[in-house]
Amino acid sequence: MTGRMAGRTALVVGGGQQPGATYGNGRATAVALAREGAEVTVVDLFADRAGATAAEILAAGGVAHSIAGDVTSSADCEAFVRFAVERMDRIDVLVNNVGTNAGDDDALHLSEEHWRALIDVNLTSMWFTSRLVIPLMRERGGGAITNISSTASIFGTRRFFAYGVSKAGVNALGHALAIENAPYNIRVNTVLPGLIDTPLGNESYVGDPGVASREEAAAKRAKKVPLGRQGTAWDIANAVLYLSSDEASFVTGVTLRVDGGAGSLVGGADWRDGSSHGTVGQRADDATTATGA
Repeated sequence: MTGRMAGRTALVVGGGQQPGATYGNGRATAVALAREGAEVTVVDLFADRAGATAAEILAAGGVAHSIAGDVTSSADCEAFVRFAVERMDRIDVLVNNVGTNAGDDDALHLSEEHWRALIDVNLTSMWFTSRLVIPLMRERGGGAITNISSTASIFGTRRFFAYGVSKAGVNALGHALAIENAPYNIRVNTVLPGLIDTPLGNESYVGDPGVASREEAAAKRAKKVPLGRQGTAWDIANAVLYLSSDEASFVTGVTLRVDGGAGSLVGGADWRDGSSHGTVGQRADDATTATGA
């Protein structure tokens, strides 16, 4: 620990994760901020998942709190922001790490119900939390917000129509909030993960054609990355840590790809056979789901 975040407080929304062999982006981010001295409040749809992240931080000697909340509910967002302020006195750092592609499909087969749900979880939620936290940051003279998007926001992905569109909205949200809040010393940046070895990043692909295990999924995905491997949740956490710290004091409005160079390839890193449509289920290459990854 170098104390890069000493004396800071952080609200990590989507800081729990589903069970799996590796860390999810949200949990890794919360732990990384705490290791550098931040007091952290963890939010997840499921109380036990948020609690598990907070417990890991506490066991390592850090300071953490946890609360359950549905990011698609403005009332829930108000409740967990209020909870964070009551426990920590302020919010210096906000990390929005929620996302899902449950029920996504191509543009012609996607249902209206799933379209609205994906937009609500992936995009509207980040507006909800930001509009609540920004006034608090303005009062204190500054802060840092990092939203987790996806490389799917800038490259087409087969059968992930609403996911890509909603994450493109996250990028635009970051740009707009960065300009609006620069006079208040509030920096807003966006991280675009590529193929990351999270529980959702590998386990959820088991059962796809030619993928019988998470190891097969990992190997297949790694071949699409110029650096020759998938990223880890710590790669995402370290990017968020940098953007949240004073080291990035002159960085705002950035969309930062963390993808091992995959985004520099023509067509990005989509390895699926998109020849048929159908409901995809709850999968994401990069961000957590609304329930945590």
